[in-house]
Amino acid sequence: MQKQDSINVLGGVLAPCSRKPLTGFFRDGACNTCPEDRGSHTVCAVMTAEFLAYSKYVGNDLSTPRPEFDFPGLKPGDSWCLCAARFMQAHDEGCAPKVHLEATHQRALEIVPLHVLTSHRADSGQ
Repeated sequence: MQKQDSINVLGGVLAPCSRKPLTGFFRDGACNTCPEDRGSHTVCAVMTAEFLAYSKYVGNDLSTPRPEFDFPGLKPGDSWCLCAARFMQAHDEGCAPKVHLEATHQRALEIVPLHVLTSHRADSGQ
């Protein structure tokens, strides 16, 4: 699998999203992507209790640890490379998490308009 260019939604170099917990389609700590990443794990989102409950409700439990996959479970405040479509769905439902724009891959713009991402911008300084 060949990574696409590591460019964020602002046109700059893609910043890291999280190394603890380790995130990303490539599990490299960044929201890098490639054509095989069908879920487009490109939005660097800051988890909230509300979003984690919503995600579990719609069938993607991100809060329960899964040791067999080396997944510690997410908690509020953790950053995670979220699927762009799930972010858009949460936005439409009024419970989208905050976003680190500098760490969100430009491919997210294929699904989520920039103005939507910026309306959920997290404070700088991840």
